[in-house]
Amino acid sequence: MTRPKNSLLVELPLLVWLVFVWGALWGDFGPGNLLVGLVLALLVTWVLYLPSVQLSGRFNVLQFAVFTATFVWQVAKASVEVMLIAILVGPRARNAVVGVRLRTRSDLLLTATGHTMTLIPGSLVVEVDRAAGTLYFHALNVRNAQEAEQFRRSALRVEAAWIRIMGTPEELAALRAERPGEGAAGTGSRDSAAIGSPVTASQQIVGGRRDDAPADAPADTPADAPADTFTDAPEEDRP
Repeated sequence: MTRPKNSLLVELPLLVWLVFVWGALWGDFGPGNLLVGLVLALLVTWVLYLPSVQLSGRFNVLQFAVFTATFVWQVAKASVEVMLIAILVGPRARNAVVGVRLRTRSDLLLTATGHTMTLIPGSLVVEVDRAAGTLYFHALNVRNAQEAEQFRRSALRVEAAWIRIMGTPEELAALRAERPGEGAAGTGSRDSAAIGSPVTASQQIVGGRRDDAPADAPADTPADAPADTFTDAPEEDRP
């Protein structure tokens, strides 16, 4: 069975990136070294049998610039929040494993969303269900179902940003068709790749960090009840 191959135009950004990485690794951007890098890049993408990654053929540079700026800010902000949790809350912090079912089934967007969330301090991908398009995160400072839902929507906002950057025209149209309040907290209401921090530190640090039990727990809930919460995205969030 032969695997489907992308056209040279679609593969061009990947080839340019691989050649750039080759030159950076050697510290030599001379024509001869870059030519060797190009041959190796063609070898990797066309000769070696690798899992096929279907690219959309579109890349929005403006949206990527907005995403990059907000991503750097959220990494810095989340780093401070995680530090405050470690200092002020310590072992009393409640964590959760949260399942997030994405809109897309693209391996590329699935990977980009998972890596983005992992690079922002406070969450880590622990499992991937590729067939169902679901990512499972270990999330810091998630104490109840409401905060798990907030985390899930922040992950969907990251996915929406990547769709705006390099999703297929069909995925982009479906995202724009979402009603306000639907999907990632109304991602269809603004056409921007800006993202938010998944960490909810301020709620626990400022709003009552001494309360170890979830705010919506029944009065007879023991203080040492399991802290982990598992949630999954409702079907209506899938276009």
